[in-house]
Amino acid sequence: MKKIILASASPRRKELLKLLDIDFDIIVSNCEEVFDDELSVYENLKNIAYLKAYDVFKDNNDKLVIGADTVVYSDGRVLLKPKDKDDAREMIKFLSGKTHSVISGISVITKEKNISTAVETKVTFKELDDKEIEEYINTNEPYDKAGGYAVQGIAGKFISKIEGDYFNVVGLSISTLYDMLKEFR
Repeated sequence: MKKIILASASPRRKELLKLLDIDFDIIVSNCEEVFDDELSVYENLKNIAYLKAYDVFKDNNDKLVIGADTVVYSDGRVLLKPKDKDDAREMIKFLSGKTHSVISGISVITKEKNISTAVETKVTFKELDDKEIEEYINTNEPYDKAGGYAVQGIAGKFISKIEGDYFNVVGLSISTLYDMLKEFR
């Protein structure tokens, strides 16, 4: 297999990719994440993952490049990373007592071919009171994560149910990526 590059600054994706026991380098994509209102959230995430991977691939076209992007999606709303405390508070309040989707786009590119897909996992939050929400947003956890929470962190205590790939909620479905990489052997 070609040398692998992960086109992501996410420390969580780096740790997850290590679980596949493959050698890889990291080159962060400078691609802007823009959602097209004409496309579904799944198509948007596949496109963004592809654009992130391609941004790195164009200067490393003898390599295999992996791009990914993850959002929280509920009731027609896409929740990205909170901008500030008020945004984090509103997101966690919005997710409280509901089931939402965590959707990740994954793209793998080589000179020979490219594959992109989207993976969805359903996550159910317990009903949270204002005190719990305030205590949570006063931690540093919400501010660099889609939807304002980390399943593997403090917010894990708020989650009553997960349907689908746990690792997708962390930031990268390693099972899906493993299957995608088999296509490039």
